[in-house]
Amino acid sequence: MDSLIKPIISNKAAFGRHETFSLRYGWLPKGFQEFQKDNKIFNSDAATVKLGVGKNMVNAIRYWLRTTQMLEMTPDRLQTTQLGEALLGDDGWDPYLEDEATLWLIHWLIATNAELSTAWYWFFNGYHKVEFNVDEAANVLVEFVNRHLTGKHSEKTVRHEINVILKMYCQPKSTAKTEWEDILDIPLAPLGLVSTGMTAQTFISRPERRENLPLGIFAFAVNEVFNLRKTASLPIVDLMYGEKTGVGVGSVFRMTEAGLMTKLEQLVALYPTRFNINETAGINQLFREEHQGSSLDFLHNHYVFRDQAA
Repeated sequence: MDSLIKPIISNKAAFGRHETFSLRYGWLPKGFQEFQKDNKIFNSDAATVKLGVGKNMVNAIRYWLRTTQMLEMTPDRLQTTQLGEALLGDDGWDPYLEDEATLWLIHWLIATNAELSTAWYWFFNGYHKVEFNVDEAANVLVEFVNRHLTGKHSEKTVRHEINVILKMYCQPKSTAKTEWEDILDIPLAPLGLVSTGMTAQTFISRPERRENLPLGIFAFAVNEVFNLRKTASLPIVDLMYGEKTGVGVGSVFRMTEAGLMTKLEQLVALYPTRFNINETAGINQLFREEHQGSSLDFLHNHYVFRDQAA
């Protein structure tokens, strides 16, 4: 099975394609549903009316639908993905993003798409400083771009990506907006992955146990890493941190090592015929049985069991 993860490729990177607009709560459902009605919507003059936003926001909605892999660009056209239809389609699992698990999934899809959301990929997989300010993070991101990516990338645009990331994940300590408006503007804040520090200029993104991370989303993520690596076993340390600029499940979800291990044990307990943990040559590894279906199976199980329990 192919993985939806898009790892770092030196000549494939994207900065600023969101038109400086961070993801907003209703954009994915609305954009996806309008695209299903008219797959030329994003090239139509009627888009601003149907989506209820300005032209730049139309471009941003299209970008975020592609970045979260609800839509994909083929050589011929833009089209829905299997994941997009399963999640946001007419009979989808969560077409209005009512389940917090879907926010965890959206976060994973953004943070593992180095091709379209390069800064997010870097921040959650490669930047491990717990407390930082915007300039510190921006300086390290610029250095990463200069060292590892080819092509021309505006330093100003690259630096601004940090502001957009923080706006998507971090609830300001003081705001004049209503609580509902806050949710609309900062959809991923409930995940608690980034918070403000002691001052308004500092931010914190520290590993935690993440007991509220749904096991179905965690299972999807782990299986995606297996698919990316095309292997039957993975050292648990690799699942935690990834390889250099690679994807680490623990890093993306900002988990402690103990928290990751707890989730892996729960994963093995729930899917004993699919996964097991063993020590090989002194290294703890997670093993996956071959031919066990796609990563979407784990999402299906989460949403179906959720509905049955309701």
